[in-house]
Amino acid sequence: MQHIRTTNAANRLDRLPITKFHKRTILAVAFAYFFEFADINTFAITAPVVREQWGADVNHVAYVTSLSFVGMFVGAVVAGGLADRLGRRQTLTLTTLWFTVWSFACVFAWDIWSLGVFRVLTSAGLSAMTVVAVVYISELFPSAKRGKFQAYAIVIGICGTPVTNLIASAVVPMSDWSWRLVYLWGSLGALFLFFVRRLEESPQWLESRGRHEEAEATLTRIEARATAEHGPLPEPRQPKPKGPSAKPGLGLLKDKKFLYPTILLSVLWITQTIGFFGYSSWAPTLLAAEGVSVEDSIFYVALTTVGAPLGSFLAAMVTDRFERKWCLVVFGLVIAASGLLYGLTFTPVLIVVFGFLVNLFERGYTALAYAYAPELYGTEGRSLGTSIAYGLGRLSNAVGPLMIAGVYNGIGYQAVFMVIAGTWTLGALVLAVFGPATRRRRLAAEAAAAAGTQPTSVTATP
Repeated sequence: MQHIRTTNAANRLDRLPITKFHKRTILAVAFAYFFEFADINTFAITAPVVREQWGADVNHVAYVTSLSFVGMFVGAVVAGGLADRLGRRQTLTLTTLWFTVWSFACVFAWDIWSLGVFRVLTSAGLSAMTVVAVVYISELFPSAKRGKFQAYAIVIGICGTPVTNLIASAVVPMSDWSWRLVYLWGSLGALFLFFVRRLEESPQWLESRGRHEEAEATLTRIEARATAEHGPLPEPRQPKPKGPSAKPGLGLLKDKKFLYPTILLSVLWITQTIGFFGYSSWAPTLLAAEGVSVEDSIFYVALTTVGAPLGSFLAAMVTDRFERKWCLVVFGLVIAASGLLYGLTFTPVLIVVFGFLVNLFERGYTALAYAYAPELYGTEGRSLGTSIAYGLGRLSNAVGPLMIAGVYNGIGYQAVFMVIAGTWTLGALVLAVFGPATRRRRLAAEAAAAAGTQPTSVTATP
């Protein structure tokens, strides 16, 4: 009888305490997230100056913005395949370098079209890095704690947006060329290379590829550090017998166990993307169009963004304590209600309050989704499934702005926020009805880890 060799990577990682290794990994991912959030809005920040210098019109800006979301889709899907083929650590490094190199190229753009091409390539890297980072954290952290640390990484990373806005407000007015420094700032994500040598490859990925000696060596190093910091480790649970594993790749699309969560998560990310960007991209413009001064509309929206890092922190507090599926449903419905009330008021205080709630719960929703999505797959399909669903979400925003503009021009201001609220509600309802629960598995892993009392012995299961 043929035995399937395994290093029991998932169970051995599940019973580990949080160590300096985990904290260093989160710091590295948070650094990459920081420059992803820093870079994602650089074109929007510099577009007014670029339009004036190069005589570009609003349509040019719209084309670049829409094509950037197409680039995000392509980048996410390609990265999913690469992460399955090359590994999580190596692909995380390559995708981070990709977006920083093209951000640096933007410094030397000579017209709106060259800048547009560079921005599309940058956007592909931004999306690619995100999906790989999500999977990487999911596979390295104990299942009972991964959601919290995923959210902590975003708390740090999301600060890249306000920091970049402050830097841009200082450097852009300096001279005719100083807007280029904003892209130079975005390219500093290349410093991620200083973290790479301290990171480990995912033992679960190594095991799934049949590279058992490397997986064993990696697990041994991680366990040795944990033992040095916290003492003897409990015995891991024994692996459950598994049938033949499907091969990674697009052939997984024929597998119902892969296809079902991919369709579900695609709905989640499409409704999140249209709902969030429909609000964040249009809020200041629509307020100004309805008679609020441009200065006041920008100021109101700036105040509401204070909720973003707080939302990620809120997610960190609830993500591992409650069922993630129901947290996502509640957050989605609160966003829908807050966004609708935002569109029904023109009182400054209420605009800020409801806008703050939208930002608070939306960033929390995203952090929860980053932790939830990879849990619906086995190791073989985790990277590809997460990347396809996330990529389709980003691709949907290539038409999202046109849809919002059509609703505003055809029906009116308040109808826009009704559509946005409806989008969030649809996503919440689909998740409530069809979304699998994952907390029971996490609790079982935590209970099994807590029950162990004997030090671990490093042996491979035959």
